[in-house]
Amino acid sequence: MYQNLAILLIGLSILIFTDKSNGQDIRDEEHKVELAYKIKSELGEGAFWDHRTQRLFWVDITGLKVHIYDPKTSINKSFATPSMVGTVVPGNNDKAVIALVDGIYILNILNGEISLLSDVEADMTYNRFNDGKCDPNGNLWVGSMHFDQTMPKANLYKVDGKGNAAKMLDSITISNGIVWTKDSRTMYYIDTPTGHIRAYDFDVTNSLISNERIAVEVPEEMGFPDGMTIDEEDKLWVGLWNGNAVARFDPVSGKLMSKIEVPAHNVTSCSFGGRNFETLYITTSSLDMTEEEQAKYPLAGSLFEVKPGVKGVAGNFFRN
Repeated sequence: MYQNLAILLIGLSILIFTDKSNGQDIRDEEHKVELAYKIKSELGEGAFWDHRTQRLFWVDITGLKVHIYDPKTSINKSFATPSMVGTVVPGNNDKAVIALVDGIYILNILNGEISLLSDVEADMTYNRFNDGKCDPNGNLWVGSMHFDQTMPKANLYKVDGKGNAAKMLDSITISNGIVWTKDSRTMYYIDTPTGHIRAYDFDVTNSLISNERIAVEVPEEMGFPDGMTIDEEDKLWVGLWNGNAVARFDPVSGKLMSKIEVPAHNVTSCSFGGRNFETLYITTSSLDMTEEEQAKYPLAGSLFEVKPGVKGVAGNFFRN
């Protein structure tokens, strides 16, 4: 039964409701969500497309794995980590930066060796590091999260290539998606339990933020905003935990533009990839599901892909 259900879900044509600029004319589009790589990851996250090598970097947080997926060969190369790994961003010279429970490390993607870059928050045993991405200047912006997910005791840091860490935000509960606009003037950021996507003015000369405001309010019935990416039109694509979907938001108007249903209950992050950034890769989790949800979503934890009809942009690499 599960096999038949999986086949049905893989080939499912998804109906997307798109809100045009006038906010009234709704049109229907059909896009096909497909299985990119079948794997029972526990907590897939941190999707990042390396356009130099045409590979997708991602992590399994609680599965203690850094993955590098090659769509051409369908090979998913994995590296074990000594503790939960929140995110990965490739850098130079076969290195990538990763966020572990007790600090920020450099991973050698040839042999799997890791070396400490920054021990920031090593003494805060009630937190662990979670999602993060790099700004236009190559600094890693990485946030922590409260283990019990109940108190705003976590923080958002900026870490440079030498390991210097500066606290940029505090009073965070679950630090998640972070992106920058094409002109580098705006940064968007998610603290998941708030249901808000916040916007900040970004000063590219010194990598500082200011003028905090709420760009998007995600209603709880849609799920909780998790990982995030941005397209060439500066619209936001957000994985919805407990929401079975990826949603596209206009951060200027705050409106939902479209929503793509995914055959997984907890959708965690996404990244545009492919030769022309035409494919949206989506990570998911196999955790936190009822028996009924497990039966309904047997492919949860796998990588999915869809061509949503809009292209993404290149992500920023870590300057190590």
